[in-house]
Amino acid sequence: MSLEAHKNLVRRYQEILNNGDLDALGTVVATDISMPTAFPGFPSGLEGARAIAAANIQMIPDFHVAIDELIAEGDRVAALITITGTHTRDMLGIPPTGKAWSVVGMSLFRIGDGKIVEHRGVGDILSILQQIGAFPAFGE
Repeated sequence: MSLEAHKNLVRRYQEILNNGDLDALGTVVATDISMPTAFPGFPSGLEGARAIAAANIQMIPDFHVAIDELIAEGDRVAALITITGTHTRDMLGIPPTGKAWSVVGMSLFRIGDGKIVEHRGVGDILSILQQIGAFPAFGE
């Protein structure tokens, strides 16, 4: 696959997640995908990827990831992303506040045999908690 094909695979992955099409995840994600930065307690592999996506949809129905920048080299694709949502349901034990939030995140993907075989992602969870009023902002 070319570097542009690798980038398109990551774009398709984000599109599938944004649309909540969990059945389509298997078209872009390897059955044994490694997700070392996933929250503990989720199954591994494709089953875990689906469970994580379902949990996001359940907690944040308008969860959306926008790709701001993609950089590809070799079998890796790095993505600078903006994640948005509205706190309309219980999230991490915090009752709904109705507040919208937006944070920047980074994801690193490894591609193998035309699918995503590894995904490492980080997002600013502290900023989300501050934006929904669950944790004081610095200086407050």
